[in-house]
Amino acid sequence: MSVQAQRVSTIPFADPGGDPAIAFLAVSKGFGRGSGVIKALDDLSLSIPRGVVYGLLGPNGAGKSTLLRILAGLVRPDRGEIRIFGEPACPAQRSRLGMLIESPSFYPFLTAREHLRMLAGATGTATLVEPILRRIGLEKAADKAVSGFSLGMKQRLGIGCALIGQPEALVLDEPINGLDPDGILEMRALVHELAHRDGLTVLLSSHLLDEVERVCDRVAILRRGALVAEGAVADLLDRDGRFWLKVDAPDAVLARLGEEAEEADGGVYVRIERTEVPKLILSLANAGVRIHEAKWIKPDLETVFLSETREVRS
Repeated sequence: MSVQAQRVSTIPFADPGGDPAIAFLAVSKGFGRGSGVIKALDDLSLSIPRGVVYGLLGPNGAGKSTLLRILAGLVRPDRGEIRIFGEPACPAQRSRLGMLIESPSFYPFLTAREHLRMLAGATGTATLVEPILRRIGLEKAADKAVSGFSLGMKQRLGIGCALIGQPEALVLDEPINGLDPDGILEMRALVHELAHRDGLTVLLSSHLLDEVERVCDRVAILRRGALVAEGAVADLLDRDGRFWLKVDAPDAVLARLGEEAEEADGGVYVRIERTEVPKLILSLANAGVRIHEAKWIKPDLETVFLSETREVRS
């Protein structure tokens, strides 16, 4: 499919701005009773702006699925509030969301077109069936029974079902699960276009950190039901970056900087704020250190994720 060529221009999405698309306010949820209670969410507050692709990350048991199920109305929180486009979550507000939570389920004997037509009959959006089939790349398989679909094809159909009701925000749980490399590229382009061309807010969870880094504008990292990091992807990577120098006399730099420096990769890594880099270079040059190469090295999202979620072992 050519995602860029197939556009559902008839879908009127909301413009960015105003209240957040989705807000979780001091949400807590536990499972079990007494001393056996497992706290899935611990006083979690999170705000998803409009018109962005927002990634929800965390190891298994971090609370991602519980949070999405609470948003969908499938689970009730013990405490806290969920607001959708500035209003308390309720069936009317949830109808403004298109959701694909966990693995999509379909009637195996129905076709992709029949599934979309069935849902469109309930929402009065029959004219969107064909454009959405093209957009999710299932137009050639539209009349095949879903029982013969691959997992990736079912993921695409699930997203199509989430779009048929003209949502203002899309909630996707592992949307690229089962897709081949070409399908991942196309899905990445589709998600980016939905947010940045149509103004649709996309909240997604994924274990594929490389793809999250490529497609998301902002991310939140959860650990044990609590928020441990949140922000624009570029800012999180920049914050955890390291400065690397190739110099004639690394021992002199190590002696000068002490514990803030370590020798590796043929040079010296320095733990320093990026704004302090020019001052450091000037001070080293004034001290007679010959600098052959200097660069700020950003980590990938996997490095940031592991640093925020790795358990401390005694």
